[in-house]
Amino acid sequence: MKVQSRKALEAEMRAVARGEIAAPVDARLPSVESAEALIRLLTPDNRSLLRTIRDAKPQSVAELARLTNRAETNLLRTLGKLEAFGFLEMRTVDRRKVPTPLIGMLHFAIDPYAMADKIEVSPALS
Repeated sequence: MKVQSRKALEAEMRAVARGEIAAPVDARLPSVESAEALIRLLTPDNRSLLRTIRDAKPQSVAELARLTNRAETNLLRTLGKLEAFGFLEMRTVDRRKVPTPLIGMLHFAIDPYAMADKIEVSPALS
């Protein structure tokens, strides 16, 4: 995961598209504008949801909805956000969407004087 402003990300993408620079090694990683943006996503409800996915290993969104007492439509919206940030992957298994954790641990280094935050990601244990 990389910390990069939207403006910097767009400039980087344009430069790659024009052939001015090679695609950075971390180009496929999700980008966030700041550690704060990522922390806002990690609400107590979302952390509880991620813990349930990790521990119970639900085999469908319907099963996860039953485990968490949440409506599937709301759950799908939240899962989409978590997937966009790289926390999980929605794998298709026999026409079912199975949420699979990708991140085991996040480590933040926050620079209080500049927008130079660093986020290190440890992969989820299988």
